[in-house]
Amino acid sequence: MKIKAAENGPYLFEVTEAIIIKNGKEETLSQKVIALCRCGQSSNKPFCDGTHKKCEFKGEVVEIEVK
Repeated sequence: MKIKAAENGPYLFEVTEAIIIKNGKEETLSQKVIALCRCGQSSNKPFCDGTHKKCEFKGEVVEIEVK
């Protein structure tokens, strides 16, 4: 799995499969890239909703590869 902190944007997780467990219920996500909020302002936490553009969030690019 690769994790990337996009410049001035969200954490991007490249996955082959993802399952969200919320309130005891499982949901399989079809996306191959999941964007998680890094600015703290998303109204759809933990997911990114693009608010980082409005609040002028600044953050460096970082890439992590998990083996």
